[in-house]
Amino acid sequence: MKSFNKIRNSFLYIFSSVMLIACNSNTQVTAPQVSKEDHLAMRNPVIKKEPKTFRKEIKYIIDTLDTRKKIDSLLNAYPEDQLKTILALNRIEKANLRPERPIVIPDCVSEDFNAYSPFPETVETIKCIPKTVLINQRVQAFGLYENGELVKWGPVSTGKKSTPTPNGLNYGNYKAKRKISTVDPSWVLPYYFNFMNMEGVGVHQYSLPGYPASHGCVRLYMDDAKYIFDWASMWELENSKIEKNGTPFMVFGEYDHSADKPWLNLSQNMRANDLTQEELDTLKEYVENYQSDPRNFHNIASKKKEAELAQA
Repeated sequence: MKSFNKIRNSFLYIFSSVMLIACNSNTQVTAPQVSKEDHLAMRNPVIKKEPKTFRKEIKYIIDTLDTRKKIDSLLNAYPEDQLKTILALNRIEKANLRPERPIVIPDCVSEDFNAYSPFPETVETIKCIPKTVLINQRVQAFGLYENGELVKWGPVSTGKKSTPTPNGLNYGNYKAKRKISTVDPSWVLPYYFNFMNMEGVGVHQYSLPGYPASHGCVRLYMDDAKYIFDWASMWELENSKIEKNGTPFMVFGEYDHSADKPWLNLSQNMRANDLTQEELDTLKEYVENYQSDPRNFHNIASKKKEAELAQA
């Protein structure tokens, strides 16, 4: 009996010791061994990057439009929204289609009009500018940017060879929903927005014939003229003096009057109308001039507030 009690007491002692160790909060836990390869992987983890979005491949064909019958066939072959895209690609309006004037047509008309833009989605050079109007004469198109991101583009008709639109950096000045031309009083210019005050040059709605045809202004579709009219800013004046410039209008590029219309080259190269590096470098020069003009960074309201604070 004594022997049994002795064994039992020994067993209880061992069991209690094990439980005490197991419940001790200071018990040391041995960290698992990490191999050299695993250690390097932890220091240099593999980050999965999202795949880049590449520009969709677009193929174009040339339709010679030999006869009026072919023009009528074209107008009946596409729904209105697709026809509008085709006309915009050719910088023309429906009423100005003529026999034996070829046009370019995408093989599959996309719902995304920006897919056909000659302007890049992002222009880093103008990211510091809240709003910018780009007008490229080589490809007869405008692009609207907000902090360097493209929001809209469309076709234009700039000045003809004898009355060209001047290139350069200018600013939105004044605007009028309806302006009478100073060249010919019979010309009514809807949604006129001037950007060269002394020369009387601006953007406005007027007929787009598919080539540069104006007296110096930049012609637009009606919808585009109204959009810019509402979107861009005018100058801010005080005592007839410009205190704050309006939205910058940057006109650049050279149209080649002796060559085929540049958009017809899209049938051979879908990027034929994209901005060139030389043109992008011109924008850098414009931005430098923009940055050096203090009238781009102050306005009348802020100056009045500063004056009020100085008097307080």
